[in-house]
Amino acid sequence: MKLTVALACLPVAAAFVAPAPAGASVKVQETKADLEALAVKLNPVVGFYDPLGLADADFWGRGNEYTIGWLRHAEIKHGRVAMAGFVGYCLHANGVQFPIHIPGDYSTKSPAELWDQVPEAGKWQIVLFVGFLEFFSESGAGGAHYTKGGKPGAFPSFNSPEAGDQFKIPHPVPLDLWDPVGFTKNASPEKKERGRLIEINNGRLAMLGLFGFLAESKLPGSVPALGGIALPYDGDYMAPFAAD
Repeated sequence: MKLTVALACLPVAAAFVAPAPAGASVKVQETKADLEALAVKLNPVVGFYDPLGLADADFWGRGNEYTIGWLRHAEIKHGRVAMAGFVGYCLHANGVQFPIHIPGDYSTKSPAELWDQVPEAGKWQIVLFVGFLEFFSESGAGGAHYTKGGKPGAFPSFNSPEAGDQFKIPHPVPLDLWDPVGFTKNASPEKKERGRLIEINNGRLAMLGLFGFLAESKLPGSVPALGGIALPYDGDYMAPFAAD
């Protein structure tokens, strides 16, 4: 659970675009029509469902296509965090722990209480590490920004040839955050597309599942299906440093 936030930037496989003329870059911003087509692929039963009308929004006056790119990237990123958090919650709730951890007996503590047990200095290390990942992903090291025709969910390589000198990490990094051992390196475009759809669907389900655990842990009975599964927590989820 303590490393859950560090997984927020695990990106989806890069999409393929048509070849561009030499010296030019292709930027294809998504539209509401693209979201509607994607929704059918993700879940043909539900289809396009946008009760808040976010697909028509214009955040910060930057345009609708900018907003759609921002929302797409945010959903993928939060879905990844939720998948990691959901698995971490289930593991700890069932007594599964990593062999190396901060000294102490955590077998009777709820997953949320694990964070409270981390020393303040340790919490800041996690926050700063995630901040670095966020800064690097937003720096432009991987090409076009996701709000300007870039790939939503893509995390640039630490050794990206597209990165300018100002974005390159001075020390060589042997592994990337995304697919460090190259499982998808030689995957077909069809397999990559299917993987992206699976990731989005699983991320959406994990967000619902994780929030279900959090709600039940604070208000027993609020999620009947999780009664007796989600461990009670007396702390404040919205005050991560309150226990220090």
